[in-house]
Amino acid sequence: METLELNMINNIISDSLKNSMSYTAYRNLVNDLVEQKSTTGNEKTEALAEYTLLNDRRMKRWDKTIKVSEVAKSKIKNFNKKVTWLVISESWCGDAAHITPVINKVAELNDNIDYKIVLRDDNDALMNQFLTNGGKSIPKLIMIDNTTNEVINTFGPRPTVATKMVTDYKAEHGKLTPEFKEDLQRWYNKDKGQSTIEDLIKLLD
Repeated sequence: METLELNMINNIISDSLKNSMSYTAYRNLVNDLVEQKSTTGNEKTEALAEYTLLNDRRMKRWDKTIKVSEVAKSKIKNFNKKVTWLVISESWCGDAAHITPVINKVAELNDNIDYKIVLRDDNDALMNQFLTNGGKSIPKLIMIDNTTNEVINTFGPRPTVATKMVTDYKAEHGKLTPEFKEDLQRWYNKDKGQSTIEDLIKLLD
């Protein structure tokens, strides 16, 4: 049964990789959608198109401003196993807008890391294999060993610090309020991708 399940997951990942795009292609796609006042995903609403516009601006900013410390660079460059970072995303997702550019900055520092993006709603079978507490939360990074095709680890939908903030708030208030979501955006802006970089380095250890 386990072998069958592993084969099934490998086939799903293989199919999704055929549908994947580079980070540059993803950024171009989001940019095009902004011009069309549209969004990725099965649901096309004005609100989601607005989030896509906002997220395009966020990603543009992070693409220019994310800094990786010399200590972090050294750890990233020392990683010597060939892997794929397959990330599930959508243009309307706020967390993805803050995280996908950071993943790109890290992946750019090591040729052993092949960074690919797929859209959640176009890859339902893949998403269903990597749920978070039963939900289709994104972004989700799946780290695959290129030699064995084995899934080594996963990351997401948020860095560890932000995950704790969300869990604590939900435990106290029952759900995430618009006010909390604004606080979370402020946290991302203040953190400047550093918590995500730390978590990604842990994946490489």
